[in-house]
Amino acid sequence: MALQAFVVEDQPQIRDSLIEALAELGNIATAGHASNEKAAVAWLRDPAHPWDIAIVDLVLEPGGGSGFGVLQALRDRDPIKKMIVLTGSANREVRRRCEALGADAVFDKAMETEAMLDYCVALARAAGGH
Repeated sequence: MALQAFVVEDQPQIRDSLIEALAELGNIATAGHASNEKAAVAWLRDPAHPWDIAIVDLVLEPGGGSGFGVLQALRDRDPIKKMIVLTGSANREVRRRCEALGADAVFDKAMETEAMLDYCVALARAAGGH
């Protein structure tokens, strides 16, 4: 069975290309997506929504909170559920803050998107996917 991903990204082009790449490269299905903190937290906390990986951008739509808030809200999740940050601002301080909030991995959009996809594919393989 494919892993289920949830994408928290406010830019439709980036979100759509991520969803497509996850499906093509890792046989990872996207269960849903959100463009703001409130919608993301509500979806991810709902037990009716199964998910394995959440890919979270830190900068969300204006007035829509941030990825930091999503990480904070899901700190106490089941450890099997992976929180992955993909952001345009992955400097050392941002990485430390994300890890302190429970992120499993942090990737820079400009330079590490491929590495993030490789990370997701490895998770899918470890879970018995292709």
